[in-house]
Amino acid sequence: MSAGEPLVLGIETSCDETGVALVRGRELLVDTVASSMDEHARYGGIIPEVASRAHLEAMIPTIERSLGTADVDLSEVDAIAVTAGPGLVGPLTIGASAAKALALALGKPLYGVNHVIGHAAVDELVHGAFPERVMALVVSGGHSSLLLVDDVATSVSELGSTLDDAAGEAFDKVGRLLGLPYPGGPHIDRLAREGDPTAIRFPRGLTARKDQEKHAYDFSFSGLKTAVARWVEARQDAGEEIPVHDVAASFAESVADVLTAKTIAACERHGVSTLVVGGGFSANSQLRDMAAKRCAEAGIELRIPPIRYCTDNGAMIAALGSAVVRAGVAPSSLDIGVDSSMPLTVTHV
Repeated sequence: MSAGEPLVLGIETSCDETGVALVRGRELLVDTVASSMDEHARYGGIIPEVASRAHLEAMIPTIERSLGTADVDLSEVDAIAVTAGPGLVGPLTIGASAAKALALALGKPLYGVNHVIGHAAVDELVHGAFPERVMALVVSGGHSSLLLVDDVATSVSELGSTLDDAAGEAFDKVGRLLGLPYPGGPHIDRLAREGDPTAIRFPRGLTARKDQEKHAYDFSFSGLKTAVARWVEARQDAGEEIPVHDVAASFAESVADVLTAKTIAACERHGVSTLVVGGGFSANSQLRDMAAKRCAEAGIELRIPPIRYCTDNGAMIAALGSAVVRAGVAPSSLDIGVDSSMPLTVTHV
């Protein structure tokens, strides 16, 4: 990458990870993450106040560690990008406040960007520039979103989203049902690898013919979660042993089936030949395997970043910030607010 391209510092604090990264063009110089996950595990979920305090304590050390690792002086930074939403208001506010302070002190432009779109943009750091049009499936604890991306910096259309539980959220809830530690996703994934995905036919939400017109690209996993709970409770009431591996595999199969089937259908209908999958849930092995198989069958190029870039991180925010800067977008105002439910058609504010 050319040394003449702007050096963007990205800050991510939408949930429980304090992420700071430096990106020049599409080259990642450093990505540093401080997580407070262990502090939330005993509660079985994220506590916003705890996360906010952790961000406050980690912010300056994480920024200093990133600059030191990259051997970059703060004065060399050309622009500051920060997650403006969606996410938890408290954590978002900590990150935005830090970014504003840096921008003001350094006299550098500030860009408030969209967290979910960042999960797609980070792939450019790994696999290079996006083609003219790509489909992006972003799946995480709070989001299951299908995006048509004509320009990751300026033109993103939301084709579908979750109507209730997102994929990662459903995994956490089923994990609790099965007595697994929080977060449930990695544990269910591990168990599922040793189970039979065809052992139990769990429902596929919003795939019936009646749903195709209105919810062709939307997702719903609440009914699936309930179906798993009822299946397990029926066996427990009958005094039967629960085949945990088969339950996990069959549940994971249902989620991966719905996500990939709807996504491939969207690619084919919109004439898109490149699919990007991102977000924390994209680490799920069943989803990766099924997406690879179905994309190969449909002649679609599949791009999934390495797992370290799928969970929340500063690289995704710096990557989107860099794209916005390259597109010549005007900087954000220093009085921008944060938006916990920022629309996915808004790349920046």
